Amino acid sequence: MAAIQRAPKLQVAVEKPTPYTFDLGLLLANDANPATVSSTGDKDAREANLASIARDGAQALVNQLLTTCRIDRTTNDGVLLNLPPVATALPREKPVPEPKPPTKWEQFASRKGIKPKTREQRRNLQYNKETNEWERKWGYKGANKSAAETDWLVEVKTPQYEKDADLAAKGHSYRGEGRRERKERFKRNERKMRRNQERATQ
Repeated sequence: MAAIQRAPKLQVAVEKPTPYTFDLGLLLANDANPATVSSTGDKDAREANLASIARDGAQALVNQLLTTCRIDRTTNDGVLLNLPPVATALPREKPVPEPKPPTKWEQFASRKGIKPKTREQRRNLQYNKETNEWERKWGYKGANKSAAETDWLVEVKTPQYEKDADLAAKGHSYRGEGRRERKERFKRNERKMRRNQERATQ
């Protein structure tokens, strides 16, 4: 039976004319020494030379990690280290996105000096001084609904009779007219918003 040949044990300490520089946050070892790899000759020798250079770099990185980084804990699987923050700025994978052109509303707001609403202004609550209670601005029982939509009894004044008769002829009612106008305003705003989005993508 032939004896098993073991690979020779390589040195742990790696010495180079120009020392390595490290970025341990990226597990990066920079070797500034020129690689002496001949373009001609045996392919196997060239591969062995490149493997030796890679092995030296990996060994130098491991040495630096074990001597510099703080050991968090040791487990059965190995040693857990706390890596320092990244020091090397990596290039972006994709180009910086171009700024979007301002929408029609943003152009109008900049001309008129209108500022974006604050977080408090965007809340769907407002204080009603008449009832001394907080109420919704929109939605269920919102303040944007007219009284004709929520009141159980709606007073129709004399000039309103003609308009009410016209609505009844069209199959509508005076009570639902406020809700219909609010829905139309909402749809108008949606159409304008879609047009602004289309204009911004062109």
